[in-house]
Amino acid sequence: MSETEPPASDLAVTNCRVLQTSATSATSATGAMTVSAPMTIEIAGGMITEIHDRPTTTAATELDAAGRLAMPGLVNTHCHAAMTLFRGAAEDVSAESWFNDYVWPFEVNLEPHDVYLGTLLACAEMLLAGVTAFADMYFFADEAARAVQQSGIRAIIGPAFFSSQGKEARDGAFGLAETWNGAADGRITTAIAPHAPYTCTDEDLSAAADAARRLGVRVHIHAAETVEQTESSLASRGISPIEVLADTGVLDAGVIIGHGCGIRDADLQLLAPHAGRVGVAHCPKTYLKHAMHVLTPIAGLRDIGAAVGVGTDGPASCNSLDMFENTRLMALTQKQIKRDATWMNTGQALSILTEGGARVVGLGDECGRVEAGRRADLAIVDLSGAHNQPLHDELAALVYSARSSDVYATVVDGRIAALDGRVPGVDIDALIDEIKQRAPKLVDVSHGRRIQTYDP
Repeated sequence: MSETEPPASDLAVTNCRVLQTSATSATSATGAMTVSAPMTIEIAGGMITEIHDRPTTTAATELDAAGRLAMPGLVNTHCHAAMTLFRGAAEDVSAESWFNDYVWPFEVNLEPHDVYLGTLLACAEMLLAGVTAFADMYFFADEAARAVQQSGIRAIIGPAFFSSQGKEARDGAFGLAETWNGAADGRITTAIAPHAPYTCTDEDLSAAADAARRLGVRVHIHAAETVEQTESSLASRGISPIEVLADTGVLDAGVIIGHGCGIRDADLQLLAPHAGRVGVAHCPKTYLKHAMHVLTPIAGLRDIGAAVGVGTDGPASCNSLDMFENTRLMALTQKQIKRDATWMNTGQALSILTEGGARVVGLGDECGRVEAGRRADLAIVDLSGAHNQPLHDELAALVYSARSSDVYATVVDGRIAALDGRVPGVDIDALIDEIKQRAPKLVDVSHGRRIQTYDP
């Protein structure tokens, strides 16, 4: 090979326009994003090695993306993946009833294999929709990790626990986080996942922070999910849920906060010193469905330098795992909240969807941009459909009209994990057949038990 000839690649994505990110988009007011002319993305060893416009490639495998757009793989920053099993089974009820009468009784029925099946279905759904990584919090986390390993997706696995389950369950969750961290050739990392300040004691939260520091991972927790939760904590304890996280060392350890709709201005001041290791997952479809009247304070969080990303929450509340849908809802509701049509423009929304999501889950240096030296996690999107035409503005199409079904291919760690409606690692038809057989038992609440009580 001559000195001027580029090294061989494992995979080349050719003829694609590339969604490119400005150097300051993660914190800038505009979230500057541009779309390039057709380029080739060279990939070797799971990394993007070069982006060029030469007419040829030396890659062993070529993925022709002519007429399509390559963007950073989407990161679902807060998910309970196995809850695909309960999709559509708890509708049009209050949040209190949703937990106490439906979901927490359903979860009494779960067996480990159910979590494997439900997570595998979620992995397939997300890969088909351009999601390359997700932060999960659920029970039987080893079964969730097994599904991740099989499907080819990337995940941050958080073994969930309640204090009511006792110290054995807590320590078991810590052990699973240690066992699986770095598995699947590094596609699986982990988090310590106490459910919430109202379901976990301060002692357990402090232990979670200690475990996270020891393992070098983050704590993934629901906190200040609603204004009502914050008000309840202030009334009963005199401090907010975010103050609880500060007092127990969780903020210092680094944290993925699920929802944060009840974060106050005073809480932002507590978060600011830890902003580099604080991420907040915004899941707007869930909030609208449960008629929540205050949403995540995205502007305030970005002002202090904290990462904000898009999440779906679990499919029992969100119904789908469509990140485009949730990004669109985020952009529209944020405009309405501010009563300012210029706020949350398309560049800002896409920055939160891509780089913001990677930062929330601790992958900000590896993912979130399409550039040399980053992990080769890509979503290849086809915007030729009638619902996107005429294509005056590709950024606007991605935010306001694109659908998860517009994703043509998904690349994770340099491997094609989904292509043209197929997921090589998952027999989706057989999987759905097995889930259908188990579904009636899973939503049976005649036993009259529940795993926890919603009374924040």
